Amino acid sequence: MNFDFSDDQREIKRTARDLLAGRSSFERVRAAAEAPAPPAYDPALISELGELGWPGIAVCEEHGGQGLGAVELGILLEELGYACAATPFLGTVLAALAIEHAGSSQQRERWLPGLASGEVRGALGSAGAIVPDAPGAAVVVLLDDDGGATVLDTAQDGVTVQTVATIDPTRASGRVSARADVGEELPGDVAAAVGRAAIAVAGELVGISQRALEMTLAYVKERKQFDIPVGAFQAVSHRCAQMLLYTESARSATYYAAWAADAEPQRLAEAAALAKAAASEAGREVTASAIQAHGGIGFTWEADVHWLYKRAQLDAAFLGGTGTHRATLARLVSTRLHTMDA
Repeated sequence: MNFDFSDDQREIKRTARDLLAGRSSFERVRAAAEAPAPPAYDPALISELGELGWPGIAVCEEHGGQGLGAVELGILLEELGYACAATPFLGTVLAALAIEHAGSSQQRERWLPGLASGEVRGALGSAGAIVPDAPGAAVVVLLDDDGGATVLDTAQDGVTVQTVATIDPTRASGRVSARADVGEELPGDVAAAVGRAAIAVAGELVGISQRALEMTLAYVKERKQFDIPVGAFQAVSHRCAQMLLYTESARSATYYAAWAADAEPQRLAEAAALAKAAASEAGREVTASAIQAHGGIGFTWEADVHWLYKRAQLDAAFLGGTGTHRATLARLVSTRLHTMDA
């Protein structure tokens, strides 16, 4: 069994890393966050991502996508998280995932071509909660407390999107509200669609954790006390080792879940809960440790590591945090074991 990426998947990762290194440097992330009305998205970057077909990488070819899978989408989101890219990409792909896997044929025909091309922005989240990329979204998939979801046309369905200033000024966020009698319900398996969305968010958290780890290792090798790199001190090296453990655990769980979404969908619920629990914990712990390991400078506005910390806090809570998904995983495993014993 081969646990590595295929040649095509490695090429996707390499292309994304190279492109974002130039198009989404921390200088550009900072510019987007410090604009008079943040985030100031770069329209050229958004257009380029659309031209590359990234928003539709996991959308079927019939509706204008590339017809690839959750693993390829996870690779892109890991790289976008690594760059802390200021784009509306996440919300758009989450809306596309929900409509692709739980929507009707009419809903797919109406919304997927625009979402796949990036010409239409989307968002997914719960009513009253903070929804990433909701401001500016043309279509919102709104989750309800009963496990269902409604597709809302923000221009026609009387949808109200209240922009919310969060700790992460690199991403537009808002709260969505709409009357109960508007929109169209998703008729398919909403739980499976939300599981795929959770895996996608986990992918971004893996990238955030990896970047925070690398920045920390570079810093503790360079920063010296008493002419000794601080990374040589046991307390610092232990912290870095724990950061690596969190990051690799999240990566393994996330790509296992992405594989399961495509190859073994009967494992999706458990795998998605495992991935989001591990990635949420990694995102919060690794970026917090990065701030600590950077010492006094880590708490300053000038230190770029705080962009990763802020993005991680919101991603970790979005679609349920570590505790929520661990409880879900425990329930699913318990039910499976009882079924096997019966």
